[in-house]
Amino acid sequence: MAARLSPKHDQFTRDKIRTSQLVNRLQGFAMQEKDPTSGKPIVMTRDQITAAIALLKKALPDLTSTELKGEDGGPVQTSLTISFVKPT
Repeated sequence: MAARLSPKHDQFTRDKIRTSQLVNRLQGFAMQEKDPTSGKPIVMTRDQITAAIALLKKALPDLTSTELKGEDGGPVQTSLTISFVKPT
């Protein structure tokens, strides 16, 4: 196996791991799954749920609807220009 370029995780990678752990924990609680380490059902307090959701709102983008409008509420006008150049 090839050696890693950077043996340590960068901050972005650590943040993604933490975010996925929060998502997994909340999903496991919502779906009444068992904790893989203890085998007991996942239990979270109201404060833990609120804190996890607040952290996820900072880490993940909201999937809100965004509408783009052009001038006077009309459609957005786009243009594409192709330029041919002489090969050298």
